[in-house]
Amino acid sequence: MAQRRVVITGLGAVSPVGNNIKASWENIKAGNSGVDKITLFDASDYPVQIAAEVKDFDLSVYGVDKKMMRKMNRQTKFLLGASIEAVTDAGYTKENIAKENIGIVDGVGVGLNEAVEAGYKKYYDPAAGVNRLPPLTAPLALNSEAAANVSMYFGITGPSWTLSTACASGTDALGLALDMIRSGRIDMALAGGSDANITGFNIGCYQVLQALTSSYNDNPKAASRPFDKNRSGFVMGEGAAILVLEELEHAKARGAKIYAEVAGFGSTSDAYHVTAPREDGSGGAAALQLALKDAGLKPEDIQYYNAHGTSTSANDTAETKMIKSVFGNYAYKLHVSSTKSETGHMIGAAGAMEAVVCVKAIEEGFVPPTANLDEPDLDHGCDLDYTPKTGVKAEIKATASCSLGFGGHNGCIIIKKFED
Repeated sequence: MAQRRVVITGLGAVSPVGNNIKASWENIKAGNSGVDKITLFDASDYPVQIAAEVKDFDLSVYGVDKKMMRKMNRQTKFLLGASIEAVTDAGYTKENIAKENIGIVDGVGVGLNEAVEAGYKKYYDPAAGVNRLPPLTAPLALNSEAAANVSMYFGITGPSWTLSTACASGTDALGLALDMIRSGRIDMALAGGSDANITGFNIGCYQVLQALTSSYNDNPKAASRPFDKNRSGFVMGEGAAILVLEELEHAKARGAKIYAEVAGFGSTSDAYHVTAPREDGSGGAAALQLALKDAGLKPEDIQYYNAHGTSTSANDTAETKMIKSVFGNYAYKLHVSSTKSETGHMIGAAGAMEAVVCVKAIEEGFVPPTANLDEPDLDHGCDLDYTPKTGVKAEIKATASCSLGFGGHNGCIIIKKFED
């Protein structure tokens, strides 16, 4: 029996470089950074004073009821906005999408949102205490609250799942949705990721871990610089991205526009370290090899690799070794770029946003740049074509996007040009 094929029929995004797909993609193509001074809290006494915030996002432009919005945290608003855009892009309305056999899979990487922080502040405030906790703290602190609100808004009664595998969450969510559609459990999915962790507590946590750059407070746009010799850590980002995944025959029957096909997925665990990847990149390489096998493709069938590319020495070095181990000599002919140089690290939303980038790269035949790559870190073997500074035109038939998360979570997705 032939395996059910899964295609992409809708896209939605809320990102640090745009509050919809068009704006996000145009800024990524142009290499425009969304990193700036933190405005969501007073970071003036923090060593890290920059982040990639979503700017001027207003969910009410989608007609969402303000009473409903008061019961949502920031992350949920991002996910619902991206979902509404994706559903509309796929040719559905709020009234008819729930009639389909559809589910929701949201990847959440951290979940330390503003409601959690506000609750802790009240709890530990001697003048407030437990009896002054905000009444909605419990539901707003749930990682699953975002997907739940999307299901309530659309009336979707199929599975509504939240998956958390650190920075691999968005990619793994796509993989789970792919398998659910292939298995026949559902015909469609709203799949992707979301996070909104730019809070004093969360920035502080990653700051003391020395994972975030504190060297570019006076030059935020240059802060996220994957594979560059002068990188010094990643930049915390936020946002959401959603892809409408759909069984091929179902999409064809309704005359849907098909962007691309989700061809394969692979997932592994390093079983090595809670924050660092295996130095040889072998865990990520295994996930990429599984994804290629699942897609029925050879390494040289891939034209564009969207890197996890966090702008940390540990990741960039290990990921470069990973690429070389899978692609061999072809690695030097492969188009590679890290769009975290524009968006910062959107954590749970990162893999989903980068999957959107792969779809647009196929659609437009364009490889987006690694914006701040001035001098590749050759001392650590970063000598591939990372598409520095400006993007390039290229025929792209198949892409790979890998996400490598804390705890050794590795997820890789293969997206290719649709051919009937």
